[in-house]
Amino acid sequence: MRRVVHRPRTGRSRPGARATREPTTYAGTAPAERELRPAGLVDLRGTPPGPPRTVVYPRGAVVVVSGLPGSGKSTLLARWSGTEGVQVIEPRVTHVLCESRMPAWLPYAVYRPWARLRYFDWLRGAVASGAPLLLHDCGSRAWMRTWLRAAALRAGRTGGVHLVLIDVGPAAALAGQRARGRQVPRRTFARHVRGLGRLLAALDARGIQAAPEAASVVLLDRSSRGHLADIVFTEDQRTEP
Repeated sequence: MRRVVHRPRTGRSRPGARATREPTTYAGTAPAERELRPAGLVDLRGTPPGPPRTVVYPRGAVVVVSGLPGSGKSTLLARWSGTEGVQVIEPRVTHVLCESRMPAWLPYAVYRPWARLRYFDWLRGAVASGAPLLLHDCGSRAWMRTWLRAAALRAGRTGGVHLVLIDVGPAAALAGQRARGRQVPRRTFARHVRGLGRLLAALDARGIQAAPEAASVVLLDRSSRGHLADIVFTEDQRTEP
């Protein structure tokens, strides 16, 4: 069995009761491996601290790490990135690249369409490559996951699109933005809050059926986002569309 494995570089639930909750499920070849192989909805919010776990996906998977700006997406991606053969797609890379080629006085809104075109060209090529893919995305746009699933199928991928959603709430996300020294515009943040709120409410009420374009959804909070210390892409799992 071929495995692409990344070892890390360094060695809260939302307020209010939820009406329904899918059970947390784990599957692994042996308990000692503490592997999490997501299937359907896996809700880790509110789980007590425990030993680090490895999350396992099919080699052809597209894994979308989502959450509000400042929720810790980049931190989680940094923990999982760096493995040979695994591509990490970060929209801000194209933002900064385009910004560096424009006059300082020119507002980003003017050349945003060019930056987005460059980003989608990069993303399309990464999906077509067939390599394991980690994607940074806000997660509030179902059309984005639908497009990714269609692009993956066209490319012959059988691993499916998988969503890892970090649910920390607006206050914690704003604190995260201040800590990193970069805040998104207020209107943009409010739009993300509304979009993610609708998705989370639908997942709580309907489970995986709320995101049919995703082969699996893993829900994390501030505590459990640190539980998944490693990511593995294997040849022995296939998620047929």
